[in-house]
Amino acid sequence: MSKKILFIYNANSDTGSKMLDFAHKIVSPTTYNCNLYSLTHGNLTEKKQWKTFREGLLAEGYELEFFHKDEFQESYKSKFGHAFTYPIILVETAHDLEVLVTTEQLNAFEGVEELIASLG
Repeated sequence: MSKKILFIYNANSDTGSKMLDFAHKIVSPTTYNCNLYSLTHGNLTEKKQWKTFREGLLAEGYELEFFHKDEFQESYKSKFGHAFTYPIILVETAHDLEVLVTTEQLNAFEGVEELIASLG
């Protein structure tokens, strides 16, 4: 596996979107549209099990990048012409981006353990 993994949330980075997402996660968490975030974070902080796993990947020499979908589209628009659905986890190869965990897989996961198993 490549040493660079990209995690792209199904959310935008602007302040209004962040505020709306925060409220949505509190009021109706089961209908929040970014299961990647729901799997890795509680209402306010990163889940401990995910944080430990993420830090382990970093210790093994992996480079991890986390993007809101608008940030990813802006950063990679000229380099890669792909149209992805979100959330998604990608791996960067020497020539392209490859899907590591699909939107469908992420949306089917019921707990952080399933996410970790898919990356391990």
